[in-house]
Amino acid sequence: MSSRSEVLTIEHTLPSERLDTFLRGKFPAVSRGAIQRLIEQGHIQVNGRTVKPTHTPRAGEQVEVHWPEARAAEAQPEEMALDVLFEDETLLVLNKPPGLVVHPAAGHEEHTLVNALLHHCAGQLSGIGGVARPGIVHRLDKDTSGCLVVAKNDETHLALSAQFATRKVEKIYHAILCGELPRDQGEIHAAIARHPSHRKRMAVDDAAGRDARTSYHVLERLQGATLVEAVLHTGRTHQIRVHFQFLGFPLVGDATYGNRQNQHLSDLAGYAAPRQMLHAWHLTFSHPRTAKRLSFEAPLPEDFLDALAALR
Repeated sequence: MSSRSEVLTIEHTLPSERLDTFLRGKFPAVSRGAIQRLIEQGHIQVNGRTVKPTHTPRAGEQVEVHWPEARAAEAQPEEMALDVLFEDETLLVLNKPPGLVVHPAAGHEEHTLVNALLHHCAGQLSGIGGVARPGIVHRLDKDTSGCLVVAKNDETHLALSAQFATRKVEKIYHAILCGELPRDQGEIHAAIARHPSHRKRMAVDDAAGRDARTSYHVLERLQGATLVEAVLHTGRTHQIRVHFQFLGFPLVGDATYGNRQNQHLSDLAGYAAPRQMLHAWHLTFSHPRTAKRLSFEAPLPEDFLDALAALR
């Protein structure tokens, strides 16, 4: 997370309040101890001056809060079972299970894919992304399953990253959508940006967004739902989830982008999915050393097959 700053203006003098408790009320996600440390380190200043955490907020004062850059977590190796589809001395391809977080982050420093890879590859992973993301060339959301390629050295990491950036990697997903998609095939070309008010969500935004393109065709029509195969031509965060929500057919089980439609499906079919039904089914790329095209397919996980059975 990169550093950022914000400025608050004190509207009323608060004679019985301390600056640290006042800011704790403004930023409930940050502990009072962390706020005190930021004040003491000069990251929080009042009218451009460093003050004490006990400072009394006075009307008209400008409080500048500078959130420093988060340091990468030092991930520890952990022994975890991995479903390896392919492995050689330069890279490996995994079938990621649903529910597995890819990167360590604040609050999630253990039991991630990176912890498992540090154990599995024992010192062989690339470090190009810094400590927190060894070997990870591309990501899948925690609740998305399927094909993921991991680099074991920096040369492979750079070569694979270049293939993703220049759209030379073929990425095909299977997804179950809420509702009955009217067309058998189509293309969604709609730019995606961070949602203006929900920081963890993305949204279609033609003005501020980055180019995003998904094509799809229907594989099977289900009860109140549709199984589709989607090809990602770009790699934006939450792209498939946002694009199908934009069409009005969010993913089954996607609480972030399709609550209302999922409630309707649950009422209709008596089925509620445990996660968003999205699976990275197929991945094709060129091996960085041999230039040979490699293709992989990850079998559908149990909960995805359960969803199909429930909605047939």
